[in-house]
Amino acid sequence: MTSMTDESVETPAGNESSDNNNSRFQALANLELTPKKIKRRELMHFSRQMAVFIKAGIPIIDALETISSEVKNKFFKQVLDEAIASLHGGSTFAGAFEAHAKAFPPYYMGILRSAELTGQLDYALDQLAEYVDRDLEARRKIVSALTYPMIVAAMAVVVVVILVAFVLPRFKHFFSDLGAKLPLPTRMLLSFTDFTQNYWWIFAILAVMLIGLGLWLTQSDRGRLVRDRVVLRTPALGDVVQTAVLERFCRILSSMTSSGVPLTEALDVTAQATSNVVYRNGIAQAREAMMRGEGLAGPLGQTGLFPSAARQMLRVGEDTGTMDEQLGTAAEYFARDLDYKIKRFTSLFEPAVILFVGIVVGFVAIALVSAMYGIFHQVHP
Repeated sequence: MTSMTDESVETPAGNESSDNNNSRFQALANLELTPKKIKRRELMHFSRQMAVFIKAGIPIIDALETISSEVKNKFFKQVLDEAIASLHGGSTFAGAFEAHAKAFPPYYMGILRSAELTGQLDYALDQLAEYVDRDLEARRKIVSALTYPMIVAAMAVVVVVILVAFVLPRFKHFFSDLGAKLPLPTRMLLSFTDFTQNYWWIFAILAVMLIGLGLWLTQSDRGRLVRDRVVLRTPALGDVVQTAVLERFCRILSSMTSSGVPLTEALDVTAQATSNVVYRNGIAQAREAMMRGEGLAGPLGQTGLFPSAARQMLRVGEDTGTMDEQLGTAAEYFARDLDYKIKRFTSLFEPAVILFVGIVVGFVAIALVSAMYGIFHQVHP
């Protein structure tokens, strides 16, 4: 009987290998290449609702259950349900969301942890909702400002591709059958058509190289650094990006310091939340200098990334002990400045795109019309 039992539980080596392979494949299938994120709009509504519930004296678990019952996003609902279970198990509010910390912006969890310790959770959630709302508004302004010129540019590209691929080759045969002498713009246009048809592989290689360059600029550390340096040095665009980064830096740091987060930890979280690698490295260097006792305003000024207005506000806050207030004032200043610079940038970008499209389409039209006009005069002198 014992031998039969032993035989029944024995697993052949081949089956063990198969099970291991299956588990590996299952692990790869479950691997998420990009971690899920909670949408900013949903995060804003959640923060605002939680702040209202806490101010009203409603228990946190009851508030989370109410919000979870109304959330439509399955992933966010899963996060809330798991947080509720953790709270029932004795976890803190911030600790309940630690399992999904990557789903939140880096600064979000840092503010929650410190606010819970200082008893300012409702105030911190209100501040977070306000910041996320401002961030969404800035994104909306940029997207709405660039939508029209980008649509115009995309339509121009589509028109040019259709002309080069389908229309102009037929005109070429038509002109050659007539044996007409073509004007220079038409000859240039037809030569470009011949080049694209005979050497299309060059454009394919260029497209692959551009895709590879784009991946390097967005996926590698060195590429992101090069990209952000170039963006900051680009006329008009660099000014907009710099102001946006400064507004984000002041807003996040103000929210964290006013919520009781230690300045060293707040700087670390703010640096990680900064999208521009150049500024991220500069803030990290300033944090190291501050930990050596050099203060904050001086090291930030030495990076060369902060304008005199920002340095002055930070120095005043450092000297008077009102850093959070000065950072809030600076954030408001840069927010207004950002609105102005976005409008100025779009006022320059939109006419430039339309002018470029007009030149391309106009050249094609002139080339075709002048050819038809020349042929007409050759046939009917």
